[in-house]
Amino acid sequence: MPDSTFSAGDALPAIDRTEDRPVYVIGGGPGGLAAAAALRARGVRAVVLEKSTEVGASWRRHYDRLHLHTIRRWSALPGLAMPRRFGRWVSRDDMVRYLEKYAEHHDLEVVTGVEVSRIDRTADGTGWQLSATGGRVLTGRAVVVATGFNHTPRLPGWPGRAGFTGELVHAAEYRGPAPYAGRDVLVVGIGNTGAEIAVDLVEGGASRVRIAVRTTPHIVRRSTAGWPAQATAVLVRRLPVRLVDRAGRLMSRVSVPDLAAQGLPRPDTGLYSRVREGAIPVQDVGLIDAVRSGRVVPVAAVESFDGDDVVLADGSRITPDAVIAATGYERRLEGLVGHLGVLDARGRPVVHGGRTPKQAPGLYFTGFTNPISGMLREMARDARKIARKLAAAG
Repeated sequence: MPDSTFSAGDALPAIDRTEDRPVYVIGGGPGGLAAAAALRARGVRAVVLEKSTEVGASWRRHYDRLHLHTIRRWSALPGLAMPRRFGRWVSRDDMVRYLEKYAEHHDLEVVTGVEVSRIDRTADGTGWQLSATGGRVLTGRAVVVATGFNHTPRLPGWPGRAGFTGELVHAAEYRGPAPYAGRDVLVVGIGNTGAEIAVDLVEGGASRVRIAVRTTPHIVRRSTAGWPAQATAVLVRRLPVRLVDRAGRLMSRVSVPDLAAQGLPRPDTGLYSRVREGAIPVQDVGLIDAVRSGRVVPVAAVESFDGDDVVLADGSRITPDAVIAATGYERRLEGLVGHLGVLDARGRPVVHGGRTPKQAPGLYFTGFTNPISGMLREMARDARKIARKLAAAG
């Protein structure tokens, strides 16, 4: 590895004066670590800047029962397989262990406690200047932004929210069911996080669990007769949307029971059509059985709060003890790169992986898509593409 003016754990200088100007990787999660390892493998110096005190910070904050919905083999990052003892569906804790080991195995330059607030072109136009905490100004030949898909919890501005007398938290604050034992809980949002939290609450002793649904999701079995849903997703991701929608509809009728009587009818739009719009199918980890048995009850979407009550879209009112909002996250890239014209109307990068925006050569993004084939798998592929491009650029 090339000599560096600082190493992991050292304080960054106020101005980076390295003559070789490294590639800066912003974010010490899977995407950032994978990009740094792939660059190092090609002889390109990469420095990872992580605002937290440890790598994999967002993974450490996930709820206790979380397991990957993608298989172990296709969730590994470049240059290091996941141990077989992790099992087919890797747990949160094992994922954290893997990321720690990954940074150590590849001897990555990771500098923690540094948050980058803005990225600009250098005055001479030959590189990038990063403004970071403590007044630091860092100059690199290229930048890989890997700050994460789940960056900042999004909590809708429901009318009356501030006056709600019950407990209201975002799913990012949820760790396990123990605090909700014997309580009436409403989970808002039926994506993978909301569905899994609802099941966790039921199994953990909540007295009543309802889940607010705005748009009925596609539900798929995580594995059927040993065949993982991810394998199917990888096979079909480049097929025509209509063909995949038709196949998905047939597969759903065969493998997933009709839950319309329980308040969860089959979606009226195709599975892959929804994926192209950003809606990933819910992988079943107990939701189907919980809804069929009445232990998790779907209700209409939340419209507002009124004192003790939650007002639903169908006009009904419920009075839960606690509301857990599994309402997603924001990327929060506007302050970092919004002035460069590299984001779309939803605040997401216009390109990712090995491509850079025409107006911002040398600026790369990874981890801001949620593909049907698995985010970790695609981040690994992105890392290799980015490294190949930067190595070729010299």
